Amino acid sequence: MTPPEPRGLFTPDVLRRCTRTVMDNTDPDIAFDENGVSNWWHDFHALLATRPDAGQRDRLLRETIATIKDAGRGKPYDCILGLSGGVDSCYMAYLARQWSLRPLVVHFDNGWNDELAVANIEVIVRKLGFRLSTFVMNWPEFRDLQRAFFKAAVLDLEMPTDHMIFGALYRIAHGYGIKHILSGNNFATEWLLPRAWYYAKGDLENIKGIHRSFGEQSMKHLPGLGVWQRQYYQRVKRVREVQVLELIDYRKNDAKKCLMQEFGWRDYGGKHYESLFTRFYQGYILPTRYGIDKRKAHLSNLICNGEISRDDALMELARPPYDPNRQAADKRFVAKKLGWSEAEFDQILALPARRHEEFGTDARTQRMAAAVIKCSRPLIKLGKVMVGA
Repeated sequence: MTPPEPRGLFTPDVLRRCTRTVMDNTDPDIAFDENGVSNWWHDFHALLATRPDAGQRDRLLRETIATIKDAGRGKPYDCILGLSGGVDSCYMAYLARQWSLRPLVVHFDNGWNDELAVANIEVIVRKLGFRLSTFVMNWPEFRDLQRAFFKAAVLDLEMPTDHMIFGALYRIAHGYGIKHILSGNNFATEWLLPRAWYYAKGDLENIKGIHRSFGEQSMKHLPGLGVWQRQYYQRVKRVREVQVLELIDYRKNDAKKCLMQEFGWRDYGGKHYESLFTRFYQGYILPTRYGIDKRKAHLSNLICNGEISRDDALMELARPPYDPNRQAADKRFVAKKLGWSEAEFDQILALPARRHEEFGTDARTQRMAAAVIKCSRPLIKLGKVMVGA
């Protein structure tokens, strides 16, 4: 029997589910046509029709690999590859070896690694012969920031990690003079995610605002990435992110089979569950506090991509996000690691939810940066003409 939908801020009085995917109106912005098909199904296929075909992707891939190799000529590494132990990043590492790239493999350690993910990382790096560089977060400062997010009672408790990962990757790329960061973001498995279910990961002003309100330590050792700093890295130092999985016919199930056969890679049971914190956040906090089950988005993306059937996705959703006994153990562990008793943690999780925007955003800075870039283009063009002359 399908368990009852959790009651939360995004749980509607009457649940309505898409007839093609498993998305429903826990996404407050979802729309349905006369046949009950959601906008997600239609939007996916409309975008799919505009994307490069197999031949174009193959050409783009060859050109991209050549560009990366050329930019890294004479250097010990030609790209940065962030490795979490999950499917996407491990498969990227496998592809990098197939393409004869020379990545500096970087693992971001924020203190929440799952042991299985660590084992996956070790075997991948060892068998591929890549060098592993681990960026270890300053734990007292990072824990303080995570505590601040809990106290702020905002939705996106993963924002500190997701933001700092890219801050670290850009910092390392700059330090080594590397021009390309391989990104695992891809249309096939990660496109579908309701805007109401997360907050803009790059908004350093929002992070700082939450920290000013509830933080107790400095953030000076954390690799924040503000609007101007990102522009400096990308436009002055010419560091760019390359979504290599977009240039192949990426299919997650095939990638898993490949990794298992080639490396003995082991599955960790959920999307991004290579992090204990992510497992607890997505598998417990989001469903119980907000009525959000991210599996609906992840599975729907795979349905749209033709990798699983809707019936199989519904069967998956009929099960708990993960084992209830493990949930309880994770809850005790997270509370203790963040410095709260179980009773204090329950009180924190029961605080009235607040919007991220209450703590400030970088919207004004984004507009200012866009205006500066627009005004500078004629000067850059003129400079190129003068140099050419």
